[in-house]
Parts: sequence; structure tokens; C-alpha cells
Amino acid sequence: MLVELKILTDSSCDLPLKYVEENAHILQLIGMPIHIDNEEYIDDLGKTLTHDFFYKKLSEGVFPTTSQINLLVFLEHYKKCYEKGEALIYLGLSSGLSGTMNNAVLAKNMFLEEHDDADITIVDTIAASGGLGALVAHVVELAKEGKSKGEILTWIDDHILKINHWFAIDDLEHLKNGGRIPAAIALVGTALKVKPILTIAHNGKIKSYASVRGRHKSIKYLYDKFTENIEEVEHKHVFICHAHCIEDAQKLEELILKEYKPKELYITELSATIGTHVGLGMLAVAFVGKNIREDK
Repeated sequence: MLVELKILTDSSCDLPLKYVEENAHILQLIGMPIHIDNEEYIDDLGKTLTHDFFYKKLSEGVFPTTSQINLLVFLEHYKKCYEKGEALIYLGLSSGLSGTMNNAVLAKNMFLEEHDDADITIVDTIAASGGLGALVAHVVELAKEGKSKGEILTWIDDHILKINHWFAIDDLEHLKNGGRIPAAIALVGTALKVKPILTIAHNGKIKSYASVRGRHKSIKYLYDKFTENIEEVEHKHVFICHAHCIEDAQKLEELILKEYKPKELYITELSATIGTHVGLGMLAVAFVGKNIREDK
């Protein structure tokens, strides 16, 4: 008997809200808690915690914070799937960036104590933002094609180190305050007006990859990394993510579409989950391409 499969992800995926809603029969979303001016919000990819409100707060100098998704939230989703007889795959934010993955595992272990026949798989994607979004989009596509859970997990295992993330950072203070980059990198980058290009390493942590001076060069650098590392572009979901800098995102899109025809190219505004840590002006391209993340 074919068991129905549900894919669960969190708001760090930076998928378009419309995409999530259109695929709600397969895909479920858990929102990260966001704290702004002593108020707690749940990030739902702009539906109620709107991007305009969030980025206005950033422009006013507010430093939001995030917290981990509660175990009870995971338990609620596990229960719903179990009661419907569904198998579940959770594709979540890298454990190298958040403790939410640990909560997902703890909740699974708690649930299995009472329901040992539950079919729940937790995948530490070692990905974030559009990289996680690209992975989820490919997995949803496989599920729509009728692939089994085992086949999908094999595909994930074969491709997880092929998730490319290339981030051009404009505001180093948010990364520093969130502990995502050392204070020394932020200090030097700000003083010299040189902005880092970041990626996510094999361990799921942010890694400084290069430095460039000026926005034009940043956009060109992202394009160059795309051209170097994309494979079988006609089958790929490509994500351009931006932190309230749509014109820069469109410039990068134009460069890519001049030479390439991806299966889908999404321009998405960063969720509050990611925007909290990178600040205004971040631009990124993410996709499944060459394996650049092996520990060498």
C-alpha cells in the first residue's frame, strides 16, 4: 500500500508564500518565533508578519531576535500526520545555525515512545534560506512524481552536499550580533567598506569565502559562482533571495536569464527568520549544483 507522504519545513526556507500555499497538500510550514520590540511574532513568510513591517523595523535600527521552534509545535505536527496514517520528512534549518533541529529530534523521540510505528524522518539539511528552499522544491517535485519515501531520502542523501549558497552581505552588524560571524570580520569589513561573500560549509555553519568592494562587483561575483557551479540547469529550481533590495535581485536575475533557462527561478524577499541575522541589503543565489562542500 502506498503511504501518503508529507514534507515539513520551517520558515528559514525562504520559499514564496504562494508556492507553499499551492503545495499545501504535500508541504507544511512551521514558523520560527521572532521577537521585535518585546513582542513575539510567528514567521509565516510574510502572510501576517509582513516583509514591509519587518524591514521597516530594521531600517529604524531595531534588532529582532529569533528563538527555536518549541517541541510542542513539532509534536502537534507529528500527531496530525500519524493520525492520518501519513509518513513525514522534516527538512529543517541547519543544526549548525539553530537548535531547532535538535528540538525536532527530541520531539520525535518523545512521540515514538508512545507511537513506535510512526514514520518520521528528520533531515539535517545543513542548509538555510534559498538553499533549503531549493532542496524542498526538488523534494516536493519528487513527491508529486510519486516517488517513494525511500527514493526521496536516497535523492536527498545524494544531493545534500550539492546545495550551493552564495550570500553577498551589506550589513555586517546583524551577523555579528547573532554570533554568525566573528566580530573581527565585521570590524574589518565595515572599516574598509569591503563586504564578504559567505557560503555554508559542509558542517552547516556560515563560512567567509571571499571579499569584494562595491555592490556591482558583489552581484557579478554571485553570478560567477552560479555559472561555475550550476549543473543541468534546465532541471533546477534556482533561488535569488534578497533583504529588501529587489532591484539588485532583478539585476542578478537578468544576468542569469541572459544565458540560462532554469526549470524555475524564484525571487524571494528574505523571511524574518533569516533577515533577523543578515540585516538589510543581503543578496543571495542558491541552487542544487556541484558538490562544493566536502570537507577537504
